[in-house]
Amino acid sequence: MSLNLEDKKAVVAEIAAEVAKAQTLVVAEYRGIEVASMTRLRKQARESGVYLRVLKNTLARRAVEGTPFAGLADHMVGPLVYGLSEDPVAAAKVLNDFAKKDDKIVIKAGSYDGQVLDAAGVAALASIPSREELLSKLLYVMKAPVAGFARALAALAEKQGGPATEAPAAEAEAV
Repeated sequence: MSLNLEDKKAVVAEIAAEVAKAQTLVVAEYRGIEVASMTRLRKQARESGVYLRVLKNTLARRAVEGTPFAGLADHMVGPLVYGLSEDPVAAAKVLNDFAKKDDKIVIKAGSYDGQVLDAAGVAALASIPSREELLSKLLYVMKAPVAGFARALAALAEKQGGPATEAPAAEAEAV
């Protein structure tokens, strides 16, 4: 069913609003994909905070006009699914991981920080740990010296023959 002019303007406005918030845009071809696979992809995208949409390419080109993603206009050919995310790696991760499972999804290009990326660039972007993973690793690194110090104090107290209390060990595990 064809969209009338008002509907097209509304779609372009909606996509332009999403593009304005996004840090990453990934474009993938979905030729021949089964409905069940596309449903799984949409579910994974929703869970990861990725805005995933199948669009007419002309509407997508108009939505990215004048944005850092405008360089992708040359890659907007064929049946494409567009993934946008505020997280720099989420869209690339979702589409790249799904492309590994389903060969009907083929990554065409992407854009991050004003740079147009080819399929290999999108795969490289997808291999970067997410913000949550990096924060988790940072917290572990910050916690390790404190926990080690608490264990050392507990061992020293035990060695000196003082009353070995469970408090330092409990504090080490709580930290």
